[in-house]
Amino acid sequence: MKRVEMIKQVAAVVLLATALTGCSTVKGWFAGKNASAKKAAEPAELVDFKASVKISKVWSEHVGKGEKRTGVRQAPVVADGHVYVAALEGGVRALDLQSGRELWKYVPEKEKKKAPLRLAGGPGAGDGLVVVGSLGGDVIALDAADGSRKWQSRINAEIISAPAVSQGMVFVRSNDGRITALDAASGERRWFHDQELPLLTVRGNAPVVAGPGVLFVGNDDGSLSTLAMNDGRVLWQQTIGSPEGRTELDRMADVDAAPVLEGTTLFATSYKNETQAIEGPSGRPMWTRDHGGIGGIGVSSGLVIVSDRDGTVWALDKTSGAPMWSQPALARRSLTGPTVQGDYVAVGDYKGYVHWLRLDNGELAARERVGRKAILGQPVQADGLLLVQDTKGELTAFKLGQ
Repeated sequence: MKRVEMIKQVAAVVLLATALTGCSTVKGWFAGKNASAKKAAEPAELVDFKASVKISKVWSEHVGKGEKRTGVRQAPVVADGHVYVAALEGGVRALDLQSGRELWKYVPEKEKKKAPLRLAGGPGAGDGLVVVGSLGGDVIALDAADGSRKWQSRINAEIISAPAVSQGMVFVRSNDGRITALDAASGERRWFHDQELPLLTVRGNAPVVAGPGVLFVGNDDGSLSTLAMNDGRVLWQQTIGSPEGRTELDRMADVDAAPVLEGTTLFATSYKNETQAIEGPSGRPMWTRDHGGIGGIGVSSGLVIVSDRDGTVWALDKTSGAPMWSQPALARRSLTGPTVQGDYVAVGDYKGYVHWLRLDNGELAARERVGRKAILGQPVQADGLLLVQDTKGELTAFKLGQ
């Protein structure tokens, strides 16, 4: 219990850390009274440029009250031509991908003398289920066809990342470092795996990523674990960001972005601005580079794209990790993880803007605004559309034009 209390006591410092990465923007907190230093610490002002690609807004829907200042990085998930989206106080919705038309809506029933469930984890989708988690530790599985509730289980810790569904099980990452496997048919617990937490962590959790018979899990101590899907055994563990430094703040190295599995190669990045390519079956590092962050990873045919804590977008060669280009024009704008859309890569920022950069050279190509609230969750690309959810609960679909 003392450990839990200690983590709660440093929550304010954690929010300070997340301000650097997407929760909010802090102007000049560390700059002292020097005016020029304060100016240098402020978010970069947006510059005018000639757009090289046309962006069209296809549809936009309000999906409920967003996460505001909770630090939750919610994003939709796409499966079978449907978009599944959750909001902190808006329930879960299924939308048609191409039109945004609502197909069904699920709102948790409010129990007497209890606060409404705040859906912060997910959704995740697979095997005919849509699964969400709550800040209170509830796990709710819905029928993907009509949104009816199949079962509800409880884990005694908040859930702020999307569950994974695979091979007849639901895998949930909770904020206490535990991975819990639940039976997809009944919600009964099959196994759990605990990972010790450092004293200070970034507000956020990497979603569990399912591979062939294994789970890839980013940890708050800067490591990446591979667990056997059937029983939770650790098969290998590899350090992505080294938790080194004089203070707890300096030692923060969380792997909070979902690792990306392409073929047998795994790409992961950490709060320590380190990105690594790993041989999936063995855990052997293939290359490591000092560019990265916690917002997520974009992968194209030849590049790995990351945005670092300072707001610079980097493109790394997929084979060697060598930097191919960098774009610093969005410095300190609390960028999301990058998402590849066609010949471009898109990032969201703290003011609700989406920026498209050219994949070949990193030049700014287009800019659109979702709204006036921050975008924290990594955009999602599906069937040529880019889906962006902001903290107000607005979900917008964009497509590339000529």
